[in-house]
Amino acid sequence: MTRVALISATPAAIAPAVAGLADAFPEAEPWNLLDDKLLADARAGGPSARMSALIGYAVDAGAHGVLLTCSLYGEAARSADRGVPVLAPDDAAFKEVAESGYRRVLTVASLEEALADSVARLTGAAPGVAVDGVVSPAAFQVTDARALARALHDTCAPCTDRVEAVVLAQYSLAPAAAELARSLGLPVISGPHTAAAALRRAVLEGERP
Repeated sequence: MTRVALISATPAAIAPAVAGLADAFPEAEPWNLLDDKLLADARAGGPSARMSALIGYAVDAGAHGVLLTCSLYGEAARSADRGVPVLAPDDAAFKEVAESGYRRVLTVASLEEALADSVARLTGAAPGVAVDGVVSPAAFQVTDARALARALHDTCAPCTDRVEAVVLAQYSLAPAAAELARSLGLPVISGPHTAAAALRRAVLEGERP
């Protein structure tokens, strides 16, 4: 079994990340490392030394790959040189958008902060793609996948006539991806699935992430 370390700053990211591995990297054995102070430290502009230490711990303990589930630590993944693939949470999703040929996409989040962060990073990663953004406050209140999909659908539907795909800004929204795609009739891109697929290619096939 291939062991993949998932380093999370919030418990809400764990289940979607594990589900992404089960779907797109079934050979992986998920190993969850949770540090609930990482998010507060990142927001305060603190150093990423502890994240680097966590990555090192995971690799030293036998992880064949590492996925960071907190977007605020994406740079720590990109700068890691540990001998195994270390991926940022959204880089693979943004790469898919950039390479897809889409002209305009809709990014949806349950929090303004998450939306602003994702729109800014996606715009930088896919400069040829117009990025709209919308916040679904109701999505912050629910955890059931179907209720989550309904909340996101109600927010996204008025915008879908001008976009070609929807990007979910948070791992916590990923459980709604499949049902939301069916209800909107549009591709829905989520970080956990695309990251897991990219990690599989990097770990098993040697592809650079």
